[in-house]
Amino acid sequence: MDRDRLLSVLRALRAPGGGDIVGAGLVDDVQLRDGLVQLVLRAERAHLPAMEALAREAEALLKRQPGVLNASVILTSHRPDPTPAAPAAEKFLKGVKHVIAVASGKGGVGKSTVAVNLAASLAAMGLRTGLIDADIYGPSLPRMVGVSRKPEVVGSIMQPIEVFGLSCMSIGFLVPEDQAMVWRGPMIMGALTQMLGQTNWGELDAMVVDLPPGTGDAQLTLSQKVALSGAVIVSTPQDIALIDARRGVAMFEKVGVRVLGVVENMSYFACPHCGEVSTPFGHGGARAEAEKLGVPFLGEVPLLLDVRMSGDAGTPIVLSAPDSPGAQALRAVARQVWSAVSA
Repeated sequence: MDRDRLLSVLRALRAPGGGDIVGAGLVDDVQLRDGLVQLVLRAERAHLPAMEALAREAEALLKRQPGVLNASVILTSHRPDPTPAAPAAEKFLKGVKHVIAVASGKGGVGKSTVAVNLAASLAAMGLRTGLIDADIYGPSLPRMVGVSRKPEVVGSIMQPIEVFGLSCMSIGFLVPEDQAMVWRGPMIMGALTQMLGQTNWGELDAMVVDLPPGTGDAQLTLSQKVALSGAVIVSTPQDIALIDARRGVAMFEKVGVRVLGVVENMSYFACPHCGEVSTPFGHGGARAEAEKLGVPFLGEVPLLLDVRMSGDAGTPIVLSAPDSPGAQALRAVARQVWSAVSA
């Protein structure tokens, strides 16, 4: 199965104005990667009801093709309607009471570590909790929870991976760990849409979404398609990270998402032998930045070997070493976050 074969298969579908959808120019893009198909159909406002039905038909047709593990269809327009019929936030995660995004302006600040431990802490509090790894290019969730199996698919709906009391989903569960995801923007949005809308999440108290670093497609897709309760910004203390954290705060404010606060990760290092505290990345920068931006400061997480080792070993530190300074700091962040969204 390749792109030409997919286009040939799609010619069996009729366009609203007559002819097949390929000949009518409705296929904006079609991609096949690792058994996952992403189809983008051009939809004019006048034909939207017919195109929505056509999208479902196309998705079912593609899923029946040999070598296709899953498929998603996105409707797009080069002349977007400024007044859509219904808010996109009503479409996904209806059974989730609170959706919490964990974001950072740049990579390498420990955002995924904070996200996984935040979710595990919420679950340990007795809350029904989900966790989505929305970093398509660099999924880390499978390694951090010690699971590499593929999710079960019932009909066309994926069943989340259950581990540590969490319901989890990541593109890393669907492709090999060493597989490079060379995908364009529409495919990124399609993969995230599948994890949000084609997974059996059920009824949850909280959903933690580990976003990729930056302010790109994944962040915008999430803010448009999900009613977010708020966002947590993770940064390290040094100035270069704080500049990017500032951009993250500005992005969420621009799309109308409440910023729950800023976490300073790798805030300080306490020698496990002598107890001496050092600050290799500086200290207090995130607290000062939060005060400057007028958002809450959620706490300092120390730079500890145990935090890194727990993540690599596949068990969040709040579970593997609950009495450690790192676990205590992360649980304190979780309590503040839950207090903010549930108030």
